[in-house]
Amino acid sequence: MLEPVELEMYGLLLRPWEEEDLRAIQCGIADPEYLRWSAVNAPAASPNGARDFLHTRTEGWRRGDMTSFAITDLETFEVLGSVYAGTIDFAHRSGRVGYWVLPEARGRRVAARGLEAMTRWLFQDVGLHRLELGHAVGNDASCRVADRCAYRVEGIFRGAMFDLTETPRDIHIHARLATDLPPYRFGQTAVPSATAEPPAHTPAWAAAPDHPR
Repeated sequence: MLEPVELEMYGLLLRPWEEEDLRAIQCGIADPEYLRWSAVNAPAASPNGARDFLHTRTEGWRRGDMTSFAITDLETFEVLGSVYAGTIDFAHRSGRVGYWVLPEARGRRVAARGLEAMTRWLFQDVGLHRLELGHAVGNDASCRVADRCAYRVEGIFRGAMFDLTETPRDIHIHARLATDLPPYRFGQTAVPSATAEPPAHTPAWAAAPDHPR
């Protein structure tokens, strides 16, 4: 059973989205770089789209088939981006992850830090075994995030996504298992939880561009 939690790790606080975040959500879903790689069913880049985004995330927690977090700075509580796991299947202990980062927060490896924190929590605390990550072929920045978090390349799904121009795109598929080795860049094996203490400092590797998927 999924219950909303807050996770502290790598200088970040991951928490469920709130009504007060609507402005940040709208900025995120209206970002041209986000729209460039979005699927045709992405939320509209408008105030109503932001409310739809918030409603979908809130309902996902309620149903128990989605975890969705605002990625915030642990010290300032500034919203930096989004990370989520959807289509969670407890019978097969699997889910699909995604993320985006606000333009002003890029260059700090926010996506990689947020994804790694959520991934470890989903494996240890929630008990999932397999997490998939898909991005449009050509989105090299998202591919680098997957690599940093040890999501292995598994192949390409041809024509699996229609973008906002209704053009079919191939999808690059990555996945990580609970039994896989964690990424060496993160330098620790403990996973975050609702009671976890944040590390004393953000890892030194945390300083390169992030882009949405």
